[in-house]
Amino acid sequence: MDHSGHGMNMDLPPFTLGRGLEPSADPFFLIGCLLALALYGWGVVRLVRRGDKWPVGRTISFVLGILTVLLVMCTKLNDYGMVMFSVHMVQHMVISMLSPILLLLGAPITLALRALPVAARGHKGPREWLLWLLHSRYMRIITHPAFTIPLFIASLYALYFTPIFDTLMGSKAGHIGMMVHFLAVGLVFFWPIMGVDPGPHRPGYVMRMLELFAGMPFHAFFGIALMMATEPMIGTYMHPPASLGIDALADQEAAGGIAWAFSEIPSVVVLVALLFQWRRSEDREARRKDRAADRDGDQELEAYNAYLASLAARGR
Repeated sequence: MDHSGHGMNMDLPPFTLGRGLEPSADPFFLIGCLLALALYGWGVVRLVRRGDKWPVGRTISFVLGILTVLLVMCTKLNDYGMVMFSVHMVQHMVISMLSPILLLLGAPITLALRALPVAARGHKGPREWLLWLLHSRYMRIITHPAFTIPLFIASLYALYFTPIFDTLMGSKAGHIGMMVHFLAVGLVFFWPIMGVDPGPHRPGYVMRMLELFAGMPFHAFFGIALMMATEPMIGTYMHPPASLGIDALADQEAAGGIAWAFSEIPSVVVLVALLFQWRRSEDREARRKDRAADRDGDQELEAYNAYLASLAARGR
Protein backbone atom coordinates (compact mmCIF):
# COMPACT_ATOMS: atom_id res chain seq x y z
CA MET A 1 0.00 0.00 0.00
CA ASP A 2 1.32 3.46 -0.90
CA HIS A 3 1.99 5.48 2.24
CA SER A 4 3.44 8.48 0.46
CA GLY A 5 0.15 10.37 0.60
CA HIS A 6 -0.26 10.87 -3.18
CA GLY A 7 -3.88 11.31 -4.11
CA MET A 8 -4.98 11.75 -0.49
CA ASN A 9 -6.03 14.81 1.46
CA MET A 10 -2.84 15.87 3.24
CA ASP A 11 -4.89 17.57 5.94
CA LEU A 12 -5.50 14.06 7.23
CA PRO A 13 -2.67 11.84 8.39
CA PRO A 14 -2.16 9.25 5.62
CA PHE A 15 -1.00 6.72 8.22
CA THR A 16 -4.56 6.35 9.51
CA LEU A 17 -5.84 5.26 6.13
CA GLY A 18 -2.79 3.05 5.72
CA ARG A 19 -3.76 1.10 8.84
CA GLY A 20 -7.18 0.37 7.45
CA LEU A 21 -9.04 2.73 9.77
CA GLU A 22 -11.72 5.15 8.68
CA PRO A 23 -10.62 8.81 8.68
CA SER A 24 -11.80 11.02 11.54
CA ALA A 25 -15.37 10.04 12.45
CA ASP A 26 -15.57 6.49 13.74
CA PRO A 27 -18.95 5.11 12.56
CA PHE A 28 -19.38 2.91 15.64
CA PHE A 29 -19.11 5.82 18.07
CA LEU A 30 -20.95 8.23 15.78
CA ILE A 31 -24.01 5.96 15.55
CA GLY A 32 -23.81 5.07 19.26
CA CYS A 33 -23.68 8.71 20.34
CA LEU A 34 -26.55 9.74 18.07
CA LEU A 35 -28.63 6.81 19.33
CA ALA A 36 -27.90 7.74 22.97
CA LEU A 37 -28.94 11.35 22.33
CA ALA A 38 -32.14 10.19 20.61
CA LEU A 39 -33.11 7.86 23.46
CA TYR A 40 -32.35 10.47 26.12
CA GLY A 41 -34.33 13.08 24.19
CA TRP A 42 -37.27 10.66 23.88
CA GLY A 43 -37.26 10.14 27.64
CA VAL A 44 -37.22 13.87 28.39
CA VAL A 45 -40.01 14.58 25.89
CA ARG A 46 -42.12 11.75 27.31
CA LEU A 47 -41.82 13.19 30.84
CA VAL A 48 -42.63 16.72 29.73
CA ARG A 49 -45.68 15.62 27.74
CA ARG A 50 -47.22 13.94 30.78
CA GLY A 51 -46.58 17.01 32.92
CA ASP A 52 -43.48 15.85 34.82
CA LYS A 53 -40.34 17.90 35.20
CA TRP A 54 -36.78 16.91 34.35
CA PRO A 55 -33.87 19.14 35.46
CA VAL A 56 -32.37 21.08 32.57
CA GLY A 57 -28.94 20.74 34.15
CA ARG A 58 -29.08 16.96 33.82
CA THR A 59 -29.91 17.20 30.13
CA ILE A 60 -27.07 19.66 29.55
CA SER A 61 -24.63 17.40 31.40
CA PHE A 62 -25.61 14.32 29.39
CA VAL A 63 -25.35 16.18 26.08
CA LEU A 64 -21.91 17.51 27.05
CA GLY A 65 -20.85 13.96 27.93
CA ILE A 66 -21.89 12.72 24.49
CA LEU A 67 -20.12 15.66 22.83
CA THR A 68 -16.86 14.80 24.60
CA VAL A 69 -17.06 11.25 23.20
CA LEU A 70 -17.73 12.65 19.73
CA LEU A 71 -14.82 15.06 20.14
CA VAL A 72 -12.22 12.37 20.77
CA MET A 73 -13.64 9.64 18.50
CA CYS A 74 -15.26 11.48 15.58
CA THR A 75 -12.80 14.28 14.80
CA LYS A 76 -9.19 14.45 13.58
CA LEU A 77 -8.12 13.71 17.16
CA ASN A 78 -9.01 10.12 16.37
CA ASP A 79 -6.65 10.17 13.37
CA TYR A 80 -3.69 11.64 15.16
CA GLY A 81 -4.32 9.44 18.20
CA MET A 82 -3.25 6.47 16.06
CA VAL A 83 0.34 7.73 15.72
CA MET A 84 0.83 10.27 18.51
CA PHE A 85 0.91 8.91 22.05
CA SER A 86 0.11 12.33 23.51
CA VAL A 87 -3.07 12.66 21.43
CA HIS A 88 -4.10 9.11 22.27
CA MET A 89 -3.64 9.90 25.96
CA VAL A 90 -5.99 12.88 25.60
CA GLN A 91 -8.55 10.50 24.07
CA HIS A 92 -8.04 7.99 26.89
CA MET A 93 -8.31 10.54 29.70
CA VAL A 94 -11.40 12.21 28.26
CA ILE A 95 -13.35 9.06 27.40
CA SER A 96 -12.49 7.25 30.64
CA MET A 97 -12.64 10.09 33.19
CA LEU A 98 -14.48 13.15 31.87
CA SER A 99 -17.16 11.62 29.62
CA PRO A 100 -18.41 9.12 32.27
CA ILE A 101 -18.77 11.84 34.92
CA LEU A 102 -20.81 14.08 32.61
CA LEU A 103 -22.96 11.18 31.42
CA LEU A 104 -23.66 10.01 34.98
CA LEU A 105 -24.57 13.54 36.09
CA GLY A 106 -27.25 13.33 33.40
CA ALA A 107 -28.90 10.48 35.39
CA PRO A 108 -29.82 8.35 32.34
CA ILE A 109 -30.94 5.36 34.44
CA THR A 110 -33.28 7.51 36.52
CA LEU A 111 -34.69 9.01 33.34
CA ALA A 112 -35.25 5.56 31.83
CA LEU A 113 -37.04 4.29 34.94
CA ARG A 114 -39.34 7.31 34.93
CA ALA A 115 -39.98 7.38 31.18
CA LEU A 116 -40.38 3.69 30.34
CA PRO A 117 -43.95 2.40 30.66
CA VAL A 118 -44.83 -0.20 33.29
CA ALA A 119 -45.56 -3.58 31.71
CA ALA A 120 -48.90 -5.30 32.17
CA ARG A 121 -49.30 -7.63 35.12
CA GLY A 122 -47.49 -10.92 34.52
CA HIS A 123 -45.29 -9.49 31.75
CA LYS A 124 -41.82 -7.96 31.61
CA GLY A 125 -41.03 -4.92 29.54
CA PRO A 126 -37.86 -2.82 29.16
CA ARG A 127 -38.43 -1.11 32.51
CA GLU A 128 -38.77 -4.42 34.36
CA TRP A 129 -35.67 -5.86 32.70
CA LEU A 130 -33.72 -2.74 33.64
CA LEU A 131 -34.79 -3.10 37.27
CA TRP A 132 -33.86 -6.77 37.20
CA LEU A 133 -30.40 -5.88 35.85
CA LEU A 134 -29.87 -3.20 38.50
CA HIS A 135 -30.58 -5.73 41.26
CA SER A 136 -28.71 -8.63 39.68
CA ARG A 137 -25.67 -10.30 41.23
CA TYR A 138 -23.67 -9.42 38.11
CA MET A 139 -24.28 -5.70 38.63
CA ARG A 140 -23.45 -5.95 42.34
CA ILE A 141 -20.09 -7.47 41.44
CA ILE A 142 -19.01 -5.11 38.66
CA THR A 143 -19.95 -1.98 40.66
CA HIS A 144 -18.32 -3.08 43.92
CA PRO A 145 -15.18 -1.10 44.87
CA ALA A 146 -13.22 -4.34 45.24
CA PHE A 147 -13.78 -4.84 41.50
CA THR A 148 -13.93 -1.30 40.09
CA ILE A 149 -10.78 0.10 41.71
CA PRO A 150 -8.44 -2.73 40.56
CA LEU A 151 -10.05 -2.65 37.11
CA PHE A 152 -9.56 1.11 36.91
CA ILE A 153 -5.87 0.70 37.76
CA ALA A 154 -5.28 -2.36 35.58
CA SER A 155 -6.70 -0.52 32.57
CA LEU A 156 -3.55 1.59 32.68
CA TYR A 157 -0.69 -0.66 33.73
CA ALA A 158 -1.79 -4.02 32.31
CA LEU A 159 -2.76 -2.45 29.01
CA TYR A 160 0.10 -0.06 28.25
CA PHE A 161 2.98 -1.97 29.81
CA THR A 162 2.21 -5.27 28.07
CA PRO A 163 1.88 -6.27 24.37
CA ILE A 164 -1.93 -6.06 24.69
CA PHE A 165 -1.99 -2.40 23.66
CA ASP A 166 -0.01 -2.94 20.44
CA THR A 167 -2.20 -5.92 19.56
CA LEU A 168 -5.40 -3.92 19.98
CA MET A 169 -4.04 -0.96 18.02
CA GLY A 170 -3.29 -3.28 15.11
CA SER A 171 -6.93 -3.57 14.03
CA LYS A 172 -10.00 -1.41 13.78
CA ALA A 173 -12.07 -3.75 15.95
CA GLY A 174 -9.32 -3.85 18.58
CA HIS A 175 -9.09 -0.06 18.71
CA ILE A 176 -12.86 0.33 19.03
CA GLY A 177 -12.99 -2.37 21.70
CA MET A 178 -10.25 -0.64 23.69
CA MET A 179 -12.01 2.74 23.63
CA VAL A 180 -15.34 1.11 24.59
CA HIS A 181 -13.50 -0.56 27.46
CA PHE A 182 -12.14 2.80 28.65
CA LEU A 183 -15.64 4.30 28.63
CA ALA A 184 -17.22 1.30 30.37
CA VAL A 185 -14.53 1.20 33.07
CA GLY A 186 -15.04 4.89 33.75
CA LEU A 187 -18.80 4.43 34.01
CA VAL A 188 -18.70 1.53 36.49
CA PHE A 189 -15.97 3.24 38.54
CA PHE A 190 -17.72 6.61 38.90
CA TRP A 191 -21.33 5.30 39.04
CA PRO A 192 -21.44 4.40 42.77
CA ILE A 193 -19.21 7.37 43.60
CA MET A 194 -21.48 9.90 41.90
CA GLY A 195 -24.60 8.35 43.45
CA VAL A 196 -26.97 10.18 41.07
CA ASP A 197 -28.58 7.09 39.56
CA PRO A 198 -29.87 4.14 41.63
CA GLY A 199 -27.48 1.22 41.84
CA PRO A 200 -26.57 -1.88 43.83
CA HIS A 201 -24.13 0.06 46.03
CA ARG A 202 -24.97 3.36 47.72
CA PRO A 203 -22.04 4.12 50.05
CA GLY A 204 -22.01 7.17 52.30
CA TYR A 205 -20.39 10.40 51.18
CA VAL A 206 -17.15 9.84 53.08
CA MET A 207 -16.77 6.35 51.61
CA ARG A 208 -17.39 7.72 48.12
CA MET A 209 -14.58 10.21 48.56
CA LEU A 210 -12.27 7.45 49.74
CA GLU A 211 -13.13 5.36 46.69
CA LEU A 212 -12.41 8.33 44.45
CA PHE A 213 -9.01 9.07 45.92
CA ALA A 214 -8.09 5.39 46.04
CA GLY A 215 -7.87 5.26 42.26
CA MET A 216 -6.62 8.70 41.28
CA PRO A 217 -3.00 8.48 42.59
CA PHE A 218 -2.31 5.52 40.31
CA HIS A 219 -3.02 7.74 37.31
CA ALA A 220 -0.41 10.18 38.57
CA PHE A 221 2.15 7.38 39.13
CA PHE A 222 1.45 6.06 35.62
CA GLY A 223 2.06 9.50 34.13
CA ILE A 224 5.28 9.95 36.09
CA ALA A 225 6.53 6.54 34.91
CA LEU A 226 6.04 7.60 31.29
CA MET A 227 7.70 10.97 31.87
CA MET A 228 10.77 9.44 33.55
CA ALA A 229 11.34 6.70 30.97
CA THR A 230 14.60 7.02 29.04
CA GLU A 231 13.28 5.32 25.89
CA PRO A 232 9.92 4.83 24.14
CA MET A 233 7.90 2.13 25.90
CA ILE A 234 4.95 1.61 23.54
CA GLY A 235 5.69 -0.17 20.27
CA THR A 236 2.86 1.51 18.37
CA TYR A 237 4.36 4.96 18.91
CA MET A 238 8.08 4.19 18.58
CA HIS A 239 8.29 5.35 14.97
CA PRO A 240 5.98 8.31 14.31
CA PRO A 241 5.67 9.44 10.67
CA ALA A 242 8.51 11.75 9.67
CA SER A 243 5.96 14.16 8.21
CA LEU A 244 4.78 15.01 11.74
CA GLY A 245 8.24 16.07 12.84
CA ILE A 246 7.91 14.70 16.38
CA ASP A 247 10.29 12.75 18.59
CA ALA A 248 8.86 9.53 20.04
CA LEU A 249 10.41 10.02 23.49
CA ALA A 250 9.31 13.66 23.73
CA ASP A 251 5.80 12.65 22.66
CA GLN A 252 5.78 9.94 25.33
CA GLU A 253 6.83 12.50 27.96
CA ALA A 254 3.96 14.72 26.85
CA ALA A 255 1.57 11.76 27.14
CA GLY A 256 2.81 11.12 30.68
CA GLY A 257 2.31 14.77 31.59
CA ILE A 258 -1.26 14.62 30.28
CA ALA A 259 -2.02 11.48 32.31
CA TRP A 260 -0.48 13.03 35.42
CA ALA A 261 -2.25 16.39 35.12
CA PHE A 262 -5.61 15.06 33.96
CA SER A 263 -6.11 12.95 37.07
CA GLU A 264 -6.74 16.18 39.00
CA ILE A 265 -9.62 17.36 36.79
CA PRO A 266 -12.17 14.57 37.50
CA SER A 267 -11.16 14.55 41.15
CA VAL A 268 -12.14 18.21 41.50
CA VAL A 269 -15.35 17.83 39.46
CA VAL A 270 -16.52 14.76 41.40
CA LEU A 271 -15.54 16.25 44.75
CA VAL A 272 -17.54 19.41 44.06
CA ALA A 273 -20.53 17.32 42.94
CA LEU A 274 -20.30 15.15 46.07
CA LEU A 275 -20.09 18.15 48.40
CA PHE A 276 -23.09 19.72 46.64
CA GLN A 277 -25.09 16.48 46.98
CA TRP A 278 -24.06 16.16 50.63
CA ARG A 279 -25.20 19.70 51.35
CA ARG A 280 -28.56 19.12 49.67
CA SER A 281 -28.99 15.84 51.57
CA GLU A 282 -28.28 17.59 54.87
CA ASP A 283 -30.75 20.36 54.00
CA ARG A 284 -33.46 17.82 53.16
CA GLU A 285 -32.82 15.96 56.42
CA ALA A 286 -32.98 19.21 58.39
CA ARG A 287 -36.31 20.12 56.75
CA ARG A 288 -37.65 16.64 57.49
CA LYS A 289 -36.69 16.97 61.14
CA ASP A 290 -38.25 20.44 61.31
CA ARG A 291 -41.51 19.10 59.88
CA ALA A 292 -41.44 16.19 62.33
CA ALA A 293 -40.79 18.58 65.23
CA ASP A 294 -43.66 20.80 64.09
CA ARG A 295 -45.98 17.80 63.96
CA ASP A 296 -44.84 16.65 67.40
CA GLY A 297 -45.31 20.17 68.74
CA ASP A 298 -48.83 20.37 67.31
CA GLN A 299 -49.69 17.01 68.83
CA GLU A 300 -48.36 18.07 72.23
CA LEU A 301 -50.32 21.32 72.03
CA GLU A 302 -53.50 19.46 71.10
CA ALA A 303 -52.95 17.01 73.97
CA TYR A 304 -52.36 19.87 76.41
CA ASN A 305 -55.50 21.68 75.24
CA ALA A 306 -57.48 18.46 75.62
CA TYR A 307 -56.10 18.07 79.14
CA LEU A 308 -57.16 21.63 80.04
CA ALA A 309 -60.59 21.00 78.55
CA SER A 310 -60.98 17.85 80.66
CA LEU A 311 -60.03 19.76 83.80
CA ALA A 312 -62.57 22.45 83.01
CA ALA A 313 -65.27 19.84 82.43
CA ARG A 314 -64.54 18.17 85.79
CA GLY A 315 -64.64 21.54 87.51
CA ARG A 316 -68.08 22.15 86.13
